[in-house]
Amino acid sequence: MESIFKTDTDIFKPFKLGDIELKNKIVMAPMTRSRAIDNVPNDLMAKYYGQRASAGLIISEGTSPSVNGIGYPRIPGAYSPEQIDGWKEIAKTIHEKGGKFFVQLMHCGRICAAENVPSGGEVLAPSAVLADGLMFTDEKGEVPHVTPRAMAISDIEHAQQEYVDSAMMLIERAGVDGVELHSANGYLMDQFLNPKSNLRSDIYGGDFKNRARFVVETAKKVASAIGGNKLGIRFSPYGAMNDVEHNYDDLVELYSYLASELRTIGLAYIHIVDHTGSMGAPNFKTDIKKTIKLNFEGPVISGGDVDSKEDVKQVLENSCDLAYIGRPYVSNPDLVEKLKDGKALTEPNPDLFYTPGPEGYTDY
Repeated sequence: MESIFKTDTDIFKPFKLGDIELKNKIVMAPMTRSRAIDNVPNDLMAKYYGQRASAGLIISEGTSPSVNGIGYPRIPGAYSPEQIDGWKEIAKTIHEKGGKFFVQLMHCGRICAAENVPSGGEVLAPSAVLADGLMFTDEKGEVPHVTPRAMAISDIEHAQQEYVDSAMMLIERAGVDGVELHSANGYLMDQFLNPKSNLRSDIYGGDFKNRARFVVETAKKVASAIGGNKLGIRFSPYGAMNDVEHNYDDLVELYSYLASELRTIGLAYIHIVDHTGSMGAPNFKTDIKKTIKLNFEGPVISGGDVDSKEDVKQVLENSCDLAYIGRPYVSNPDLVEKLKDGKALTEPNPDLFYTPGPEGYTDY
């Protein structure tokens, strides 16, 4: 039997992911760009994603499945008919150019400012623990996060159903190829996993199996609705973003358990964030990527500081199946072609990462 750690390092060879074929092994990473005015995906966003359709897979920016999940200004949602229509146009644009597209469902939980919550929304999290740090708002600039209300069991069940409803609308009505659950970087799902943000004493808190319960249950429900082969998930083991504990006693047990449970559910992939290096996150304390791969046995996406063919190859040689690339995609819509030809990459303008117009977005 061939080792699950032996991966094909031919970057530009097609790859079967779930029930779709990717034309290469390069994944455009999910990146918040804050162009969704009134939280509705629009034509400018369709142009932006369409320009980058030569990626093997595009994973959208974090998209809220709920009015309660909008933490940042101008991030898109996928819970209203208007939002789903917007995603339909984006998916159509990508597909017309031969690309494949997953929408990432990101509920921000406690990483939120009151000014960014749409009417009717409420800031919820596993526990009523204020996250350190500031959040940008269009009205007041940077303000402190909101102390969330701790979710009751009924809130948990409601949130899980929101993920299911959102995923079904995206697949059935918007025509996207799949959905990624954002369980990384200190957002709602990661808030359940992490012992610093989850202080619960019921079945959703305490030991690692209980802290994993919200994520596993939600993945099961979404997979049951749309098919596991159309569902991926993103994790950030040893991550420190958004005031979570980056290392804790049962971390390896937690991610081993999650990977094993998600294998049983039949997910299309696990996507592992690596913010070490230039992003400044702490180094991994163990070879957690291999641990996850061993327990999951399916495709794993990872990356971190990837901006050349050699970098992509190194990710693939480290037992990952696909390599994600983030910031270079901001300013290089033709990134795949540039990597293939060994051309120099254009540097992005960070001042325009989150501004509302086409500048620094579709004009590279």
